[in-house]
Amino acid sequence: MTAHADQTPAARATAGQWLEGARPRTLPAAVAPVAAATGLAAFEGGARPVAAVLALVVALALQVGVNFANDYSDGIRGTDADRVGPLRLVGSGLARPAAVRAAAFASFGVAAVAGLVLVVLTGHWWLLAVGAASVLAAWYYTGGRRPYGYRGLGEAFVFVFFGLVAVCGTGYVQTGRISVALVLTGVWVGALTTAILVANNLRDLRGDAATGKLTLATRLGDRRTRSFYVALVAVGALGLGGVAALTTPWALVGLLPLLLLVRPCRAVLAGAVGRDLIGVLKATGSAELLAAVLSALALVLA
Repeated sequence: MTAHADQTPAARATAGQWLEGARPRTLPAAVAPVAAATGLAAFEGGARPVAAVLALVVALALQVGVNFANDYSDGIRGTDADRVGPLRLVGSGLARPAAVRAAAFASFGVAAVAGLVLVVLTGHWWLLAVGAASVLAAWYYTGGRRPYGYRGLGEAFVFVFFGLVAVCGTGYVQTGRISVALVLTGVWVGALTTAILVANNLRDLRGDAATGKLTLATRLGDRRTRSFYVALVAVGALGLGGVAALTTPWALVGLLPLLLLVRPCRAVLAGAVGRDLIGVLKATGSAELLAAVLSALALVLA
């Protein structure tokens, strides 16, 4: 256990370490669904810039919140003792668990306020329930007595909330409807965001298995997890192609950034481990964001 951080009065992370603990490299996964959905809303004639900005604030705050929540929950359970990835505030003893938990709740608070303003402006009050579900899902991913992230359900959470819910919610508050193209956008965005988590869990597979953290990767095993990553990238490409078929062929420009994932897919299938997978994580996040932005621009111009 790493609860020793609570017992160390001198534990104090710097501003830079807090920023690193927020894991800014994960933020493209929050920006991508909003960008993709807003581009589609513009194509369908219903783009609302203010609503899009508020949706972006919600997405970013939830992403930061879940990052701090995972840092706190994994840290007090001792599953962050041997990590290859980014800095963990609690696991490293740089910050008190209570402080990191407070940062998570503060981020969720920002998301709640922005979401409430968005609901008031649009009049879609039932979205309050969606927002509440999103916050609860973010916390109980690794928090609580029975975190579902420790039962191999983390990928399902990411696909649903950072894919379908984020995309369809952003599109709905702008156009007032959920089209087939919007749902398909949620599918391809969700698939690529889930691929990021799969690569992350593949990197941490041995450590998670040793500490009893049952991610989907530990359940599937090394070989099938690698195949799953490549399959998700393929679903992302096919989904984007489907959106282009339903809207405009110009949206296919979003496929160009996915060519950046050819080498990462080969590396994953070839057995890349540890720090070699950090490059896969970065490439997947960058490709997803670029695909979302380029396809959105194409839809706006069309």
